Amino acid sequence: MTLEILTPEKKLYSGEVYGVQLPGISGLFEVLNQHAPLVSALKNGNLKILKDKNNSENYTIQSGFVEVLNNKVTVLVEGAKEV
Repeated sequence: MTLEILTPEKKLYSGEVYGVQLPGISGLFEVLNQHAPLVSALKNGNLKILKDKNNSENYTIQSGFVEVLNNKVTVLVEGAKEV
């Protein structure tokens, strides 16, 4: 699936991934390949990009939203930095 992480200043990440873990306002959740359509608010916390089953990248994000549609995940956040 395709993941894009966008801030008001720039595109922080764009590429094919295995999955992504996100800090939803009700708790941590994970989106994998072929996930059902979804829109959710995000809180400050850790976003984990699962590049494959053994490799990952971590970002600290500020609040925002995520949209999952047609095997594409778009994360819109106020700010983010790689950890």
